[in-house]
Amino acid sequence: MTNPKFLASIDIGTYSCILLVASVESKDGVEKLVPKLQKVEVCRLGEDIFETGAVSEKRLQDLMKILSRFRSTLNALGVQLQAAIMTEAMRKASNSDLVIERVEKSLWIRPQIISGEEEAAYSFMAVSRWYSTDVLSLDIGGGSTELSLLKKNMSIPVGALALFKQMGAIPGPEYKQFVKGIFKEHPVRAFAKKEIVLIGGTATALAMVYLNLSEFDYEKIEGLELHLNDLEMVTTRISNLSKDLRAMLPGLENGRSDVIICGLYWLKSLLERLHVTSFKISTAGIRFGVLYSSLENTHATQ
Repeated sequence: MTNPKFLASIDIGTYSCILLVASVESKDGVEKLVPKLQKVEVCRLGEDIFETGAVSEKRLQDLMKILSRFRSTLNALGVQLQAAIMTEAMRKASNSDLVIERVEKSLWIRPQIISGEEEAAYSFMAVSRWYSTDVLSLDIGGGSTELSLLKKNMSIPVGALALFKQMGAIPGPEYKQFVKGIFKEHPVRAFAKKEIVLIGGTATALAMVYLNLSEFDYEKIEGLELHLNDLEMVTTRISNLSKDLRAMLPGLENGRSDVIICGLYWLKSLLERLHVTSFKISTAGIRFGVLYSSLENTHATQ
């Protein structure tokens, strides 16, 4: 028997998979999704894509185990899954049809591969419900980065895992030239000098290290405001540690310590190019946005 009070979605990303169970609550006259359960598991689908162009059978089996655990959780709670979305890794995978077929068998619903622009729009929908429509949502994932401001969306094929695979744990002198080329191909001038709300795995990991949180706590992370000097301090702290010690920091478990420095370098480059010195961190993301979209469609048909 399903529980109608809760909605659920799964985001199958380039680096991690996230299960969201949320309730719809009215706050200040606006319907908002309030997270009741969030589970994050590392899948690293992007590693296969960057190396061979396709998801390997081993990585696919690991993904199926993760999704089976998510489905068991939903079954135990009596919550129906509304949507499963896939992003940059599946946009590039040569065997995406096979992955979709296997995911559908595991979750009992067909996952949707969304475009970079759709990803940006879902991110903005999630962030704007918690903040306002005047903010710029900036989502740094494993394989891509999405910027969204009202109806203006952009997806840049650069993410923490993608940079790690190209440059190693700590970018070298070639990084400066790489960034110059990226911004020449993907100019972000139209998004400059806006209030930024940062989301995604890099954002959450940064917040957990900064706050020294041993466990994910969305109430402590949500709305955390940081400045460029805070970002530089955390980046320096992490960079000065050995690989083993880095992996012991809160928020950097399960391999995220490998990619976090690249993510932070990229974040700094974006902030400088956008001409801002501070930003807020949010735990919202496309898993929320796709549910808001589902709610809007439901209201429209009633």
